[in-house]
Amino acid sequence: MPSPDTREIPLTPPQRWRAFGVCIAVTALTVLDLTKVNVALPSIEDALGASSTELQLVVAGYVLTFGLALVPAGRIGDQRSRRTLFIVGLTVFTLMSLACALAPTSEALLAARLAQGVGAGIQMPQALGLIQALFQGAERARAFGVFGVMVGITMAIGPTLGGLAIAIGGPEDGWRGIFWMNVPLALATLALAIWLLPRTRTASTRRLELDPVGLLLFGAAVLTLLWPFLFTTGSPDDDPARWWLLVVFVVAATVFAAWERRYAASGRQPLIPPRLFRILSYRNGMILASAYFAANPAMLLLTTLYLQHGIGLAPVFAGMVSISFALLSAATAWIGGRLIDRIGRPLVVWGLVTVLAGVGLLVLATLVTPAAATPWAMAAAMAVAGVGGGLVMTPNQTLTLAEIPVRQAGSAGSVGQLGQRIGGAVGTAVGLSFFYSSIYEETGSGESTDLAVYQHAYAFGMLAVALFVALALAVGVMDLGARRRGRRAPG
Repeated sequence: MPSPDTREIPLTPPQRWRAFGVCIAVTALTVLDLTKVNVALPSIEDALGASSTELQLVVAGYVLTFGLALVPAGRIGDQRSRRTLFIVGLTVFTLMSLACALAPTSEALLAARLAQGVGAGIQMPQALGLIQALFQGAERARAFGVFGVMVGITMAIGPTLGGLAIAIGGPEDGWRGIFWMNVPLALATLALAIWLLPRTRTASTRRLELDPVGLLLFGAAVLTLLWPFLFTTGSPDDDPARWWLLVVFVVAATVFAAWERRYAASGRQPLIPPRLFRILSYRNGMILASAYFAANPAMLLLTTLYLQHGIGLAPVFAGMVSISFALLSAATAWIGGRLIDRIGRPLVVWGLVTVLAGVGLLVLATLVTPAAATPWAMAAAMAVAGVGGGLVMTPNQTLTLAEIPVRQAGSAGSVGQLGQRIGGAVGTAVGLSFFYSSIYEETGSGESTDLAVYQHAYAFGMLAVALFVALALAVGVMDLGARRRGRRAPG
């Protein structure tokens, strides 16, 4: 039970839904910056002379700092004020978006982008914690249904918005518009947060527990896991010694897990409560989401790269190919949120099967259709993947958090988001590595004018996407079996 000085404050239904609207707005901003920068990479390369490693870090480095900030921010929000952390994170995100837009060099852009990820990592767990705290039962499923719709729309519409900014601003400075658009949107959301977000708990007099040793071990584990993937570009110049950091990751993760168990046994609150992972629905749901989010951003990024480099499509049109994914995933996320209480895990499993079929159709579209028809064929394949994606995101989110106590909502949500962000960083890095290494293998450089080279590179990169979706599907089938055995167990 939470102590009397940290109990949740009851809110009226209008207050709850107003607060939820602000959570949705900040989630949209955060997720947009995971995808709309994808189409800008060629422009940033031309304008700032960025290296392939710097381009990789502009995308995945944001995810890295996002992930590093998630868990401690969620922990502080659970113990203190989610509203305050929400406003702090959004302020940092706004200022760093401005710094990205004004960046004179690739190094300055990268530094601002990393700091922007910190702001996103502070604000996101507060949104998830608030949703978990504000709603219960069917109302919570409805809220997560809307949440899933928004995530699906913003994730897939991001490349189109990015391409539109480049079309308006021109090939030299159009990429700056991608970050400029954040500023007025974030300022408006910040004003709404200050105005509409209520306090969701009474003031606490307890000392803030942050588990500093756990925090250091956690940071070391995340950094050493992601570092080798972040610096994998497919170039022959990639240093193979970076993979030894995975050994350091195993050691750091093992020590972290042991420390957290010891810390919890002493009666204190660990950074990541070990008991969360004893909840089967949470553990399986988090692993499934991590694998799925390793596939999804990589699929969108590889598709826009193929359309721009392989076919020569303008960024705005390359981004528009994913609109069908956005619309269909939004629709099925809403439907899935309403059906999950009746159907359960099978809904997620069938969603993943559909996504896998969409991945196969995307590759087929590049291989068998003429270049002029390929964008249309890929848009149709994206629609298939979108139908499945919506049935994965919202239902899995609902199942994952269904048995989590409200007082741990921020921590549980931030750990789940951490898994998704790590999955996204790893999936993007692996997909890009497969894509560029195939080009290097066939041409001896990172560029080509031969469409067949890009077809092979795209198919090779999408192989990684398919493997991640297959992993998520395997976890979903295992969880389904465990749930059925649990229902058949006596008592």
